[in-house]
Amino acid sequence: MKKENFKVAVDTHTHTILSGHAFSTLSENVAAAKARGLYGICLTEHGPQTPNGPPEFIPHSQRMLPDFIDGIRIYRGIEANIIDYKGKVDVPARYLSFCDFVIASFHDFALTPGSKEQNTSAYLGALQNPFIDILGHADDPAVPCDFETIAQEAAKLGKLLELNNNSLTPHRPNSKPSLIKFIKACLKYEVSVCIASDAHFHTMIGNTKLLSELLEELEFPPELIVNLNAERFESYLKKRQLRLAKENPATD
Repeated sequence: MKKENFKVAVDTHTHTILSGHAFSTLSENVAAAKARGLYGICLTEHGPQTPNGPPEFIPHSQRMLPDFIDGIRIYRGIEANIIDYKGKVDVPARYLSFCDFVIASFHDFALTPGSKEQNTSAYLGALQNPFIDILGHADDPAVPCDFETIAQEAAKLGKLLELNNNSLTPHRPNSKPSLIKFIKACLKYEVSVCIASDAHFHTMIGNTKLLSELLEELEFPPELIVNLNAERFESYLKKRQLRLAKENPATD
């Protein structure tokens, strides 16, 4: 299998300086995406519990952005922080409802990692939130959890799990063994995934090289990766819209 089979069309996890600890602007990220030949990026700023992060209403403000900037599709989103072991996140539903794509992630500045059972409960609760599409970097060994239980629930709900390139960089050291177990759980339960850069600097946009090499080595099926081409990602978003219309979730 060639590495090109794992080149993303849409980078589903990117940050700008608004996240408080990233280093590039949206314009710089767009230029990087264009240079790498991407179709689009998900603008997923951190949630408000992040030190120096944006306010909770940032998804409302993102509505001022055009759908395309210099030919790059901009999907409005957020990386919400999980803030309790029931899976509550730090962005109210009324703002999540403005997003095209929502990540829920565990960060120790928003919630101290608990036991394996507590962390698993937090992830399962987040998946139950109708606006949340995907769990971010749930393979992190600093937040032990039951990968198989999470994968089963994601498959049942039609939600996604993220494979994060930073789990193979010094940013998240010693994560490769955990990531491999996570990938195998996704494969076992045929969970749809996104492979993402988690870019905090424009040169990281669309760069999933280390992760792509690992997926090739593990013979991970490309058909389970929803962001490898624009059509597949757009198809997921259409199913998302239908699901939300059917569930008609409350926006507090």
